Amino acid sequence: MLTVLSEAATIAAQAPTIGAYYFEILFALGALILLVAWLPIALHRMALSLPMVCVLIGIAIFTFTPLSGWAPHPDKAPALVERSAELIVIVSLMGAGLKMGRKVSWKGWNATWRLLGIAMPLTILMVMGLGHWLLGLSLATALLLGGALAPTDPVLAGDVQIEHDEDEREAEAKFALTSEAGLNDALAFPFIHLAIAIAAAGALTQSVATDWLIKDVLWKLSAGLAMGAGIGWLIGWMTYRLPATTRLSRTGDGFVALGVTLVAYTATEFAHGYGFLAVFVAGVMIRRAAEGHDFNKRLHDFADEAERLLAMFMLLMFGGMIAGGLLANVGWEEAAFAAAMLLVIRPLAGWISLIGFKRPAYERGVIAFFGIRGLGSVYYLSYGFNHGTFDYEYSLWGTLGLIIAASIVMHGVTVTAAFDRLSQKYHANWPTRFRRTPETESPAVSE
Repeated sequence: MLTVLSEAATIAAQAPTIGAYYFEILFALGALILLVAWLPIALHRMALSLPMVCVLIGIAIFTFTPLSGWAPHPDKAPALVERSAELIVIVSLMGAGLKMGRKVSWKGWNATWRLLGIAMPLTILMVMGLGHWLLGLSLATALLLGGALAPTDPVLAGDVQIEHDEDEREAEAKFALTSEAGLNDALAFPFIHLAIAIAAAGALTQSVATDWLIKDVLWKLSAGLAMGAGIGWLIGWMTYRLPATTRLSRTGDGFVALGVTLVAYTATEFAHGYGFLAVFVAGVMIRRAAEGHDFNKRLHDFADEAERLLAMFMLLMFGGMIAGGLLANVGWEEAAFAAAMLLVIRPLAGWISLIGFKRPAYERGVIAFFGIRGLGSVYYLSYGFNHGTFDYEYSLWGTLGLIIAASIVMHGVTVTAAFDRLSQKYHANWPTRFRRTPETESPAVSE
């Protein structure tokens, strides 16, 4: 925390004339908050998205205004970048958990388990291989990049996530992408820790592997799952099961979601578990306890609003990073890597993982394609750099920045048309062949 405050103070000290623009900055903040509320409605039928607009505004602000001299870069404040990304990810994970109305089961979450158990490891292996061959990365650095790029982003994937109380029988693709993003942020952590351990030891030894398996895989995952389930059950009981006069739901305060998020995350970190996993699981448990109670929607709406405001700020800063030279040293190798990541690695890994999944080919293609990369990857890369020593740090920031920018544009432009077509195909061609209960897998069919 002291490091974060020190970096924030340093950044503030580098902007001695910011007081001269106090009212201009307040006006800009107010205008941006209004845009965050209005733009999703205005852009709904356009090939644009809120993240795209926020990044463009950030580029403009740090290029054509007095703030141009203060364009940020991850290298200038690594701890601040890590903690900022961490906060927005955990808020986003709570929002995702509160959407999950389907009972957790092997069949009901079949697409999720496939994406986590097959697509994610395949993505890491392909990223590592391509990173070593094309970018010249060492084992530890390639694994760090693979772990950072493996999780899909819960923050920037709002357009592909299931809505609160949306009919999950028709929104299988959205359910799969939402649940995948909710869980793979935590499951990427063991690979980040392994990369840090290999970098410190200089090689992957038996002792490193054993310590990693016991501590970073078995214990941290178990602790995260147990803490999330326990805290989620307790909050759900306090909210919906206490006598009516003392239930937490009587407050009507949506900001309870933020309190649960912070308590679940920090308590799990105190127990040396994965807080990301605990937050999502707690959200799922609370959603299950709600059983249609209106208060759950208030919790979700507050988490969603907080997430959008935090995302707005981070995307403005990301635009500032681009204006400040984040992509300045990107060459053809980094561009080729980014293209392969978004157009080959994720779609291929996703498609392989869904072989045998009993949904039509187009729907499986949508799930495989929309593996959005974003602020979760920023967190993991900054975490790795802040806790270990790796090669090509500056170059990797540029590579990641290019991937995120390209993902925002590519997925933002295609998402409306892709999901509109999916909805049309469902209602036109799949009226009875895909009717299912939320707890059971779809019947076997072919397109």
